[in-house]
Amino acid sequence: MLIVMGGLPATGKTTLARLLASRTGAVHLRVDTIEQAVVRSGLARHPVGPVGYVVGYALAEEQLRQGLTVIAESVNPLAITRDAWCGAATRAGVPVVEVEVVCSDPDEHRRRVDSRSVDIPDLPLPTWQQIADREYEPWNRDHLVVDTARQEPGDSLGPLLDAILTAGPG
Repeated sequence: MLIVMGGLPATGKTTLARLLASRTGAVHLRVDTIEQAVVRSGLARHPVGPVGYVVGYALAEEQLRQGLTVIAESVNPLAITRDAWCGAATRAGVPVVEVEVVCSDPDEHRRRVDSRSVDIPDLPLPTWQQIADREYEPWNRDHLVVDTARQEPGDSLGPLLDAILTAGPG
């Protein structure tokens, strides 16, 4: 199955994706990692445009065709990117679970933005203002919303695991 995780920066996507991958043995594809690899190659500078997503779609589809469960994690701000992840799952013939990770407490969200550290060398982290100004289209179909405000990361994992079990075998 394909698990698509999206949401604004600093909502807890990466933390949840890592926990989920560890718990399920799924492949974790992180678009930030792909984009920073492209930048390190010297072929592009930030922002790199759609290249990280396009590479991610191809990698996800390949891993899905091998029978692996894939967690695709990115901001995923546009309907077109969400549709493209779903297209990869459809072409691979597997179910998809879409997950939007949010932090409904603006003060907590801002604290996370201001206090986090980079875990990918040289990856530029957005400021609070850049996050607030970012284009982020509302989701236009049913999906799971996980609100990480006032929760420990492990507390947010339960709804994800329930959604995966409901979607079928992976």
